[in-house]
Amino acid sequence: MKCVVTSRERVLTALSHREPDRIPVTLAYEQPEVILQRYGKLPIDLPMRQDIYTVAPWHSAPPATVREQYYHDIDLPADTWIDGWGVARSLSSSGESLRTVGPLRKAENIADIEAFPWPDVGSVRCVTDLRAQVDDLHRQELAVVGVGGSIFEYSWYMFGMDRLMMALVSDPDVALRLFDKITERLIVSASHCASAGADILRLGDDIADQRGMMIAPELWRATLKPRLASIIASARSIQPDMPVLYHSDGNVSAVIDDLIEVGVTILNPVQPEALDPFEVKRRYGDRLSLWGAVGTQTVFPFYTPEEVRCTVRQYCSALGEGGGYVIGPTHSLERDVPWENIEAFYRAVEEFGVYSP
Repeated sequence: MKCVVTSRERVLTALSHREPDRIPVTLAYEQPEVILQRYGKLPIDLPMRQDIYTVAPWHSAPPATVREQYYHDIDLPADTWIDGWGVARSLSSSGESLRTVGPLRKAENIADIEAFPWPDVGSVRCVTDLRAQVDDLHRQELAVVGVGGSIFEYSWYMFGMDRLMMALVSDPDVALRLFDKITERLIVSASHCASAGADILRLGDDIADQRGMMIAPELWRATLKPRLASIIASARSIQPDMPVLYHSDGNVSAVIDDLIEVGVTILNPVQPEALDPFEVKRRYGDRLSLWGAVGTQTVFPFYTPEEVRCTVRQYCSALGEGGGYVIGPTHSLERDVPWENIEAFYRAVEEFGVYSP
């Protein structure tokens, strides 16, 4: 048995493609205590280890005029709030997802893009608050992910998916100016994450569905790839060896080599309904760490507890070999996931996620 290490040491060892004492584990977007409270299982005699926590840079609140200026012509639901990017958000009818309306859905030209009151991400408060959060988690010996943001997703949130896709072809100057305005701020946010001492930078966009890319690979390479590279470079200018996680649901196999080229070292979530995690490990395991892979579309809601256990056993054995793997669900655990499957997941991780001495 390898000596017991801290969660932070465990994660950083695994991400350097070495074997720590056991495979790091994390939930995707919720903490174990939230899951426990949802199912009424608090307290319970079950180790729900969480090696990694996430922090995000502070963004200024949108000006009060955003609602009046950009949403005066529509009726927003009563529970709507407007985030730092001016996007109006409200809960869906199920309460499980968000509806979004973008402030630039009617933007027609570059002047409209420029006139928008873009969020202030460069304040001293941002670095100070972020550093305090990171330091607190480090005192608890946890690994910390700093959220750098998303170019493509923020763009379509603000502009509308259909309009953005059409603009990339018919009015690329407008679409690319939108990308640039967002990238400028994400460069600052990524730098803040690195300056604050976060262990890992998280970037990403849902650029694919389960069949393949939602944006042609050639177009992605011409528009989003260089901007992604500039964000990573900003963080690496402060922390030269900072691990970089890239998130995209779906089948991103067409651009995995490109992601590695610009400095991505961790692929998330490795959605098994779209990618074969074993093939990704075989082809890229010496250059990429895998993070996730336990499907929330199939495994968690629909497998039996024994099938969950067998899946975890397979992943720990194959994906964890030589390090380079953080096990966890591929997305949030929705309310249709049986508690027995969550319990089976954690018990299997504790049983099979131990490296040999």
